[in-house]
Amino acid sequence: MAAADTARRSGAYRTIASLTLASLAYAVMQMMVVPALPAIERDLGADSSSVAWLISAFLLSTAVSTPVLGRLGDMFGKERMLMIVLAVFAAGGVLGAFATSLEMLIAARVVQGLGGAIFPLAFGIARDALPADKLSMGIGLMSGSFGVGGGAGLVLSGLIVDHASWHGIFWVGIAIPLAAIVCVRAFVPASPARTRVQLDWLGAILLGGGLMPLLLAVSRGRAWGWGSPAVLGLLAGGAALLVLWTLWELRRREPLIDVRLLARRPVWTVNAAALFVGFGMYATSYLVPQLVQADPLHAGFGFDASTTAAGLFLLPAMLVGLVFGPVSGTLASRFGPKLPLVLGTATMAAGFALLAFAHDAPWHVYLGALLSYGLGLTLALTAMANLILVGVPRAQTGESTGMNTMVRTVGGSLGSQVVAALVLAGGAAGSVAASASGGGPTEHGFTVAFAVCAALLLVATALSAAVPSAPTRE
Repeated sequence: MAAADTARRSGAYRTIASLTLASLAYAVMQMMVVPALPAIERDLGADSSSVAWLISAFLLSTAVSTPVLGRLGDMFGKERMLMIVLAVFAAGGVLGAFATSLEMLIAARVVQGLGGAIFPLAFGIARDALPADKLSMGIGLMSGSFGVGGGAGLVLSGLIVDHASWHGIFWVGIAIPLAAIVCVRAFVPASPARTRVQLDWLGAILLGGGLMPLLLAVSRGRAWGWGSPAVLGLLAGGAALLVLWTLWELRRREPLIDVRLLARRPVWTVNAAALFVGFGMYATSYLVPQLVQADPLHAGFGFDASTTAAGLFLLPAMLVGLVFGPVSGTLASRFGPKLPLVLGTATMAAGFALLAFAHDAPWHVYLGALLSYGLGLTLALTAMANLILVGVPRAQTGESTGMNTMVRTVGGSLGSQVVAALVLAGGAAGSVAASASGGGPTEHGFTVAFAVCAALLLVATALSAAVPSAPTRE
């Protein structure tokens, strides 16, 4: 009996380690390109507006594909779909590693964006395969890897770009998913598939067709002008298609996404909080490196940090996230996942508030990032995953966690663009002229951007408090 228990625990730990490695594959690459953008711009002779498509294309691909791939995992088996997604993700790395033009590089990022489905598929496998007493810890480690991987990506990217070539970051995007495929194949049990039904292709087209123009408008609004006909037309067209998608899904007996499920309070409150958590997460990854790389002799603020040193400002946050992933899972098991979500969003708000009022010494930035990107983000991500898992039927795990990932990605797209506009406009959020005038970032703009993030995370805290309490797993 003792031997059987030991074997069961060992198998669970191997499954958790394999799924965490798979999660890291996406988490590391989501941010690695950001510090390399100036080098890519120089090497390929592109302008900053064109190079920005490397971020926009990745987020667009992730947001559009994740709900669909999560649903396919529910239908055909999550473990099988996870290995397929990891293989596609590695193929994107190959394309990027050998890219000789910006167009090839953008295509590589589109392919890599499909890796956003790794997280919902891994969460679904964890729910199917792990014993109840290990589930929260496993979800905590996988969720913690999202913030940890993002921070690690920024640090590694700085080292690679400063000492080698930006092509090297894509070799990382090949090695990690290939290692994850081997581990998943060896240690992750097959996930049960649902009764196969016809995939709602029209629903998938309407959802993708609605999300793509909305995210395109958000990602390019600063460059094109928020009041331009192109941006307004994209927003209106995207919203209209999403309304049509909702009406279509409500009529389907086997919808792509169960809209009625999304409307339940345990689900919509978590997804609404995820929007603001995603906003804050991507805002931090933009604001902190930009702030610390500013030259105090010319800008009057910042620390004139190199690309590598800028990434190191997030290192303590990354290490805290690594430690607090399983701690957050333990909290969820003992007190229910609502408490870590409230604590996480409140801690993120506190970190942003600190950065808004104090960022003239390195320790201010270290502490603010630690609270917002390390401790707070890890608690929130773990809690959201656990709340979705306990709030939806097992057969709908993939589509529900996929939608949560998609909403967080939309929040991230909003966050990176809004704070960039605030920083460049010196705090005048609607001032397109100020952004286009050629003026650099201002300290007042950073203050306002951090303050806006703090306010939005307070809204997320209120939404977290409105989430119905879920039962503990003890």
